[in-house]
Amino acid sequence: MRILKSTICYILLFGILAAHAADIPFKSADPYLGAIVVEAESGEVLFEDNADAVGYPASVIKLLNLLVVLEEIDAGNISLEDEIRVTAEAAGMGGSQVYLAENEVFSVEDLLYAMIVQSANDAATALAIYIAGSKEAYVEMMRDTAARIGMTSTDVQSVHGLPPGRGQAPDLTTARDLALLSRELVKRPDVFPYTSTRERDFRDGKFIMRTHNPLLLELPGCDGLKTGYFSRAGFSISATMERHGNRIIAVLLDSKVRKTRNEKAAALLKNGFRELAKRRRARYAE
Repeated sequence: MRILKSTICYILLFGILAAHAADIPFKSADPYLGAIVVEAESGEVLFEDNADAVGYPASVIKLLNLLVVLEEIDAGNISLEDEIRVTAEAAGMGGSQVYLAENEVFSVEDLLYAMIVQSANDAATALAIYIAGSKEAYVEMMRDTAARIGMTSTDVQSVHGLPPGRGQAPDLTTARDLALLSRELVKRPDVFPYTSTRERDFRDGKFIMRTHNPLLLELPGCDGLKTGYFSRAGFSISATMERHGNRIIAVLLDSKVRKTRNEKAAALLKNGFRELAKRRRARYAE
C-alpha cells in the first residue's frame, strides 16, 4: 500500500510539474544525443560521438551539487554531522524525493545519500538552502565550480535538474563537460559511498531509498555515478568502473529509451577498457 501511495503521488507531482513546465524543445535522440568515454586519471578520450552536442542533464546535474557540498566540507564551512531543518520551499519540491516535511531535521550526510541514491530533489534543495541561503545563491556556487573545472559548455539553472517552469531556462551541458565533472569527482574517495550505494534506509527505516542506476546491480566494478531523466531530456547517465587499477568514465546524454541508455552505457564501459588496453599495448610496442 505504501508503494502504491508513493507511486500515485509521484505521478501526480509529475503531472503538476508538466502543467507548469516551460515549452522547451525535445533533446533526446536514438541511441543518444552525445556520448564520450575517457580514462579517468589522464582524461584520454577513448571514444566520442557528438560529445559536444548541448542537451539537458536532468538529475545528472546533482553531481555538480555533490561536488560543491564536498568542497564546502573540505573548506570547513559545514560538516557531515550538521543538522539541517527542512524549509517549506525544500519540502515542496516535486519529482523524485524522500518526502521531506517542513521542520524535519536531517544531517548533511543523510541528505547527501538522499540526493544521490534516491535522486531526491527535496534533499538537493534543502542542502542548497542550508549552504547558500537560497537556491539562487547556490546555483551561482555551482556555476563558479563548473567554470573552475572547465565546463565551458554548461549553463546551470537549478540545484536538482528538474524541467524548468514557465519563464525559466533549462540546465544545459554536454557529454564532454559531464566527463570533466565526473573526473573531478572520482579523484575523491569520499564520493563513492554515495554513488555506489544500491539501497539505504532513510527516516529510521520508514523509507527505503533505492538507486536509479541499474549498472550498479548489473555490471561488476561499477561504482557510480548518476542517472537523469525527464521527458524532453530523455535518459542520461555518467557511469564509472574500475578494473585492475584502471578507471573508465562513460557519459551518455539524452537517450530516448531507458533500456538503450543502460545497454549502451554498459557497452561503452566494457569497450573503453578494451580500447585502453589496445592503446597501451601499441605504445609499449613502439
